[in-house]
Amino acid sequence: MTQFRSTARLAALGTYVPERRLTNDDLEAMVDTNDEWIVQRTGIRERRIAADDEFTSHLCIQAVDDLLHRYPDALQGVDLVLAATTTPDYPFPTVSCLVQDHFKLQNAGTLDLSAACAGFTYALHLANGMVTAGLHRKVLIVAGECMSKTVDYSDRSTCILFGDGAGAAVVEYAEEGSFLASHMGSDGGGAQHVYRTGMSSTLNGQPLDGNGKVVQNGREVYKWAVRTVPEGVQQLTKGLPEGMSAIDWFIPHSANLKMIDSIAEKTGIGSERTLTSAEFYGNTSAASIPLALQLAIDAGKVKRGDLLLMYGFGAGLTHSGVLLRW
Repeated sequence: MTQFRSTARLAALGTYVPERRLTNDDLEAMVDTNDEWIVQRTGIRERRIAADDEFTSHLCIQAVDDLLHRYPDALQGVDLVLAATTTPDYPFPTVSCLVQDHFKLQNAGTLDLSAACAGFTYALHLANGMVTAGLHRKVLIVAGECMSKTVDYSDRSTCILFGDGAGAAVVEYAEEGSFLASHMGSDGGGAQHVYRTGMSSTLNGQPLDGNGKVVQNGREVYKWAVRTVPEGVQQLTKGLPEGMSAIDWFIPHSANLKMIDSIAEKTGIGSERTLTSAEFYGNTSAASIPLALQLAIDAGKVKRGDLLLMYGFGAGLTHSGVLLRW
């Protein structure tokens, strides 16, 4: 765990999901599954799917547009664009460059990071560090995924899970920062449990399948997540005098709701203080945490001053959490 005197705050948020809905009934017509089976195992009822000509940069740009609708001056002075995605439009140019060009952020550097479902919390960690160190004054984060373009829709173990979406956030200098602690970790020894093939055909000495589509050993990922995330949460909260009771809202990556229920129980936070986005958006990887937070803000649940614990986890295997005031 890293505790620090932060001079950065999470100042603005926006989100976007595509218009097309893919319901469990739709999937029943495509693969051997049904609504009851999916809901019991994942809690997911539908997910949003990008159009054929809609890619991650487009989703991220729409999320920034939403952010600007809510905070009209949010992009003034942005000097870094940080994009979290594992589904970029191209190997290069980067999503961050495409976003920078669209909004004509002439004085901004650009950087993409790939941490899968932990991407948003990794990006918050980096943005806070860069601003607190004095390297940047204002960072625009975009976290977006077009997971549907990486899914094998004949594989019922993965196609029921994933959807598309994006979130955008601004982290800016503030004398009294809102970041209280962060925690990061990885376990590359479990990388073969969830992957998408690229140039190499082996991983950790094992041959790979998938032909460029997502492959996941759900049982192994589940076991790793329900062990690792509660340990990370304990690290983040051990410096709080009130412990877990001080947390207003827990926002884990919305992998699936069965997994989240188990994690919330093990942390001691409980499901009543846990925010998710999976039920109607599915697993949107790096976008799931900002989507869950925005849903709760719009519903009037999350208010300024609330103590938030966000925790991302996924392929790599990667995980990271941040503790901050909204």
